[in-house]
Amino acid sequence: MKTNMLGTLLLLAALAGCSREEEAMGPAQRAGKALDDAGAKVTHQVDKELAKADRAAEEAREKIKDATKDARNGLEKATEKVGEKVEDAGEKIQDVAD
Repeated sequence: MKTNMLGTLLLLAALAGCSREEEAMGPAQRAGKALDDAGAKVTHQVDKELAKADRAAEEAREKIKDATKDARNGLEKATEKVGEKVEDAGEKIQDVAD
C-alpha cells in the first residue's frame, strides 16, 4: 500500500511539474529549459556556420574549375607556340642542309 501511495505522489508531483509557465517551474525545470535553449542556440549557430562553409566550398570549387580551364587554355597556347618554334627550327635546319 505504501508503494502505491508513493507512486501516486510521485505521479502527481511529476504532473504538477509539467506546467510550462515560468513562474510555476522549479529550479530543475528552469535549468532544463536553460539547457534546452542553449542547445537550440548552439544548434542554430552550428547550422549557420555549416551553411557558410558549404557556400565557401562551392565558391572554391567554382574557382578551381575556372583556374583549371585557364591553365588548360594556357597550356594549349604554350603547346602551339612550342610546335611553331619546332617547325621553324625544322625549316631552318632544312634550309641549312639544302
